[in-house]
Amino acid sequence: MRMFKRILVPADGSDHSCRAVEYAADLAKTFSAEMIILYVVDDTTAKTDVVAANSKDEVDKKRKEKLAPVTELIERTGVAYNTRVIHGEPGPAIVKFANDGKYDCLVVGSRGLNRLQTMVLGSVSHKVVKRANMPVLIVK
Repeated sequence: MRMFKRILVPADGSDHSCRAVEYAADLAKTFSAEMIILYVVDDTTAKTDVVAANSKDEVDKKRKEKLAPVTELIERTGVAYNTRVIHGEPGPAIVKFANDGKYDCLVVGSRGLNRLQTMVLGSVSHKVVKRANMPVLIVK
């Protein structure tokens, strides 16, 4: 049986990403693994956050609020986790981060917050599955 010690979970606070986090937390408990929650800030979100905020601290606070459902969920499980925030287009940014790191598994929700982008450009989860160099679990 393959062991998972480091599990990467891209999350944006959506229902789909929360379900992915729940699955990943179960895996993490089973294998005594560490979870890394990855939040990708795309250009549009970054610009909106900066324009709406008065300071970098306020931007950080708003991003933490977006991830609050995810972090609260994990904290209830007692699983060890770290959160990383990166910038870029979600699909390629997740793939690059995952492939550059030493992760045993990537758990991703089937949809994020932006349904229009999903319909027009293809889903982030689809892009991740095609390009990630590790097992990927897609949670519906």
